[in-house]
Amino acid sequence: METTPEEIAVSRKVFRHLMWFLVLLFICSYLDRINISFAALTMNRDLGLNATTFGIAGSMFYVMYVVAEIPSNLVMQRVGAKLWIPRIMITWGLASMACIFAVGPRSLYLLRALLGLAEAGFMPGILLYLTCWFPESCRARASTLFIMAQPVTTLFGSAVSGSILGMDGFLGLAGWRWLFIFEGVPSVILGVVAFFILANRPEEAMWLNGIEKATLRFALERDDRQATARAGGDAGPAIPVWRQLSQLPLILLGLCYFGLVMSLSTNSTWVPQIVRGLAPHAGLFEVGIIAAVPSLVTIVAMSLWGAHSDRNRERKWHVAIPMLVAAAGWLTVARAPTPALRFAGLILCSAGTFSAQAIFWTLAPQYLSLTARAAGIAAINVVGMLGTAVGPAVIGGLHDLTGDFGAGLSFVAVCVLVGALCTISILQTSAPRELPLTRRGRRN
Repeated sequence: METTPEEIAVSRKVFRHLMWFLVLLFICSYLDRINISFAALTMNRDLGLNATTFGIAGSMFYVMYVVAEIPSNLVMQRVGAKLWIPRIMITWGLASMACIFAVGPRSLYLLRALLGLAEAGFMPGILLYLTCWFPESCRARASTLFIMAQPVTTLFGSAVSGSILGMDGFLGLAGWRWLFIFEGVPSVILGVVAFFILANRPEEAMWLNGIEKATLRFALERDDRQATARAGGDAGPAIPVWRQLSQLPLILLGLCYFGLVMSLSTNSTWVPQIVRGLAPHAGLFEVGIIAAVPSLVTIVAMSLWGAHSDRNRERKWHVAIPMLVAAAGWLTVARAPTPALRFAGLILCSAGTFSAQAIFWTLAPQYLSLTARAAGIAAINVVGMLGTAVGPAVIGGLHDLTGDFGAGLSFVAVCVLVGALCTISILQTSAPRELPLTRRGRRN
């Protein structure tokens, strides 16, 4: 069905009023998640961490994130994003700042676990929130803009984090402790602001008039009917939620996201230390600048790839192809003979991974009815987050065992490749179907 001019106009208005703030929230979220990778440049020495114990600390965040993910999303569906998103932000900001109290491996494990518990549900909650505001026809661009907060954060956060680490000794605190303080405060402030800006659904938005609300509601209800038909058929009783979550396309999506998130967590946990290995004589600020370069390329790649996906109304190959690129990138970082080639591999990893992630989250709603959407998005995210619970510890252990990142990054490349193959396999399963048109041109 062609998108009407009215739908395009109201979608653009939602972009202007809502997306900038959601992107800002995710920037804070991702910064609090990855700042430990920069803190590690000096923190590991102070706390007596090796690659294995640092990897375990990274995994502890994601273990608790996984445990609380689905409950958090279900609570948000009940109480609304206006209340739940600010709660998540305030508690994760406080938990991030609490990492300054780490004195050794065990205390760091505990503090990172608390951060994961506090932040659980934010990303899938926002992705669920987007389905309440953006019709499927423009959802790839919305998801791309939201996910783009990650490379944007890495781009600017790398240089900022490197500078903050240079405050080592100021007021008697190590630079990495200042890093957790300065990058945790904005989350608390924005959490308070979010309560006054977010509306649970379009009907509650003061900045939409009655016609705009009706136009958006019609477009979203049309998408929901199509998703319900794909999940339960055009006729007959609806398939229960648990059966929808056990269908083959959703299982394949979960496995795909496992590989994708394995790549994401490796990028967010280990890249500063990989860059330091490629440029051993660079200072902390220089390491931050070098680590930001792949993100600059990624931002451009994501913009072009997301627009191409929406223009062609195609999602699956737009996920699989960049995942194949990312797998090749990690293998290059692991096995290439020169630092220049390995750095080029990092660029491929970043651009491929984030481009795939942005389009990935337009796929799941196509296979979930409205009633199963909250649990489905959270369930896929949980399967993916298992990769982050395993990945950092495995990579750290292999580093200490072999003396470099080669074996660990090869393991990541294989996981991403398997995820890409799972996405391609979805092409052989049931394809999304549209509902038949009525005489008035509307979908049943």
